[in-house]
Amino acid sequence: MTFSIVARCPATGQFGAAVASSSPAVAARCVRGRMGVGAAASQNITDPDLGPLLLDLMAAGRTPEQAVAELRQRPFIDYRQLMAIDAHNPPVVFTGANALGTLASVVGTHAACAGNMLHSRAVPAAMLSAFEQAEGALAERLMQAMLAGQAAGGEEGPVHSAGLLVYGAQNWPVVDLRLDWVEADPVQALYATWKLYEPQMPAYITRALDPRAAPSFGVPGNL
Repeated sequence: MTFSIVARCPATGQFGAAVASSSPAVAARCVRGRMGVGAAASQNITDPDLGPLLLDLMAAGRTPEQAVAELRQRPFIDYRQLMAIDAHNPPVVFTGANALGTLASVVGTHAACAGNMLHSRAVPAAMLSAFEQAEGALAERLMQAMLAGQAAGGEEGPVHSAGLLVYGAQNWPVVDLRLDWVEADPVQALYATWKLYEPQMPAYITRALDPRAAPSFGVPGNL
């Protein structure tokens, strides 16, 4: 019921993930990241514990491949689809034998894409190609991947939720945008939200790090 991407940016050290699904609030359950560690996704009859566990294992020194291999010992893992990426090692995808519907995944140098209950097995490959050809911030490249995945058919049924997550040099995400329920085309709506947020993102980071230098956004009551 999901298509997603995890990725890194070697130039900035950022990690990120993006996801879309027919289910509500998909990003709240499926994608996770951590400063200096990486990004992870857990989807298909989702166990939300698995993303943080992947990050814990990578923080403890496991490669993405080793982290996923350790989690394959957990109960019901054959129902899950997992992705993990860190700063230096190849990203990894695992798809269990009991995952649902049309399944596909693809692994690149700096990103991995996967999906279940897909309209077409071509969806992840279209996502990776778009990510690798896109320019700009990691969040922009992640969104170009999601737009390409939707254009390639996305999920078999209507998609209703989407999310975008990016971690940089802070313990908190510099981008954490979610549309938990949209009747039609949440991927495009999420992209519009990202384009609204993009020029304001540096100011929000400054507000956290040094409020003395934070610019005003002209909000009523902000004297």
